[in-house]
Amino acid sequence: MADDKEREGTELVVAEFHKKIKDAFEVFDHEANNTVDSGERSIHIAYFNLQTLNSVGEIGTIIRSLGCCPSEGELHDLIVEVEEEEPTGYIRFEKFLPVMTKVLLEKRYRPIPEDILLRAFEVLDPSKRGFLTKEELIKYMTEEGEPFSQEEMEEMLSAAIDPESNSIRYKDYIAMMVVDDG
Repeated sequence: MADDKEREGTELVVAEFHKKIKDAFEVFDHEANNTVDSGERSIHIAYFNLQTLNSVGEIGTIIRSLGCCPSEGELHDLIVEVEEEEPTGYIRFEKFLPVMTKVLLEKRYRPIPEDILLRAFEVLDPSKRGFLTKEELIKYMTEEGEPFSQEEMEEMLSAAIDPESNSIRYKDYIAMMVVDDG
């Protein structure tokens, strides 16, 4: 009896995930043919097949819209997992759905909790001003640890920096970034 209720609960969760995944996928299925751009491009040169990741493309946006925050490497691995055996640059919904459902059920690629993000910013702000200047942020994000690419830095600055003060009030930025699990 308890197993039946648990199974029904799991089936309900899976059905809810399927709907969320399909809704997110359809936003980028511009041709209405159950495919989206993977962001992957294959370059064929003579006998070599060099595959390069130009951008995360639409599939990365879909995955992130579902509350997952994979690294670029993890995202690339997911794309490889759902791509056709001969990469076309497109992902089919039929291949994406089971993989993404499993990711959501396993709660993989969860975002960093708000308190940890706050502590990280506070380490960068030893005088406890509550903000970092644009210059400080650029220095930390491009010279320390795993550096941001130019594109990542520009994207972060456009979302994080207050143009009037030319600084980031990190508590406000964290509040904007945090994904609601609800």
